Order: sequence, then C-alpha cells, then structure tokens
Amino acid sequence: MAERAGGGGDVRPEEVGRGFELPLLLFAGFRTVIDALHRELAEQGHPDMRPAYGYALQAVGVEGATASEIGRRLGVSKQAAGKTVDRLESLGYVERADDPADGRRKLVLLTARGIDVLRRSAGGFDRLRAEWVRVLGAERVRALEDDLRTMAPDGAFRLDVAAWFNG
Repeated sequence: MAERAGGGGDVRPEEVGRGFELPLLLFAGFRTVIDALHRELAEQGHPDMRPAYGYALQAVGVEGATASEIGRRLGVSKQAAGKTVDRLESLGYVERADDPADGRRKLVLLTARGIDVLRRSAGGFDRLRAEWVRVLGAERVRALEDDLRTMAPDGAFRLDVAAWFNG
C-alpha cells in the first residue's frame, strides 16, 4: 500500500479512486468563502462587486498601476485589463490619472470607494475565518492553513485566477 506523507499510515482501500474530490472540496471551500464575502459586501453598499473585480483592485494596488501592468498581474491582455478598468471606473472604484513620472502614461488609482471595498473585504475574510474556527476549531483551521502552505508552491498567491479559469 502507498505510504502517506508525514507518516499518516497506509492509504485505505476506500480512498483509492477518490483523488478527484480533493480539488472539488478545495474549490467548494473557496466558493463558500467568496460567495459569503460578496453577500456581505452587497449588504455594505457594494452590490456590483464581483470576485474578478477584487483581483483587479489588488492588481491596481496602493501605488496604482498602468493597464499593461494590471494585465500582466492578472494574466490577461492590456485590452482585457482596460475593459475591467473601464467597468471599475464606471462603478467608482478606480480613476485614471496622468503618471507624474511620465506624462505619456496613465495610472489607474484606487478611489476612496475602492479602498473602502478592500478594507471591508479584509474584515469580511477575518470574520469568515473566525466562523471556520468556531465550527472546526482553531487547531484544525491552523493545521489546514499550514498544510495548504506546505502543499502550495512558492508564489501560489497569484492574481491571475480569473484568466487561469478562462484560459
């Protein structure tokens, strides 16, 4: 029988052929957290916020970025990034401004509304994690996080999730 990493013992016969469940369960956990967060954000004045917009706002960052930089960070073309920026601008989350270092470039900057939704998201993620701790226990959540850090490669925190799913 196959030995488990970390000395966990043999793989039980009923576990053979169930490998497909792991990514589905991980994704279901991800969706549960993201969907709950977006319900919260809608109740807090951000009904138009979508998961892809959150990644785009992270790609803009506190210093701002050009459409090309946003596209690279998201793993999409400059044109696709530009469309997302257009939508975020129409919703009041970002604005375009001349780059003070290079007048030929336009920077995309977070507005007060963009900063607000990122702050609310951070608080929401903390509340949702606390709910997992309440249900599963602090030790189990910490162990889960530690195990995922062990299994995820360096640089796993990437912003190109939407492009990866679509590509």
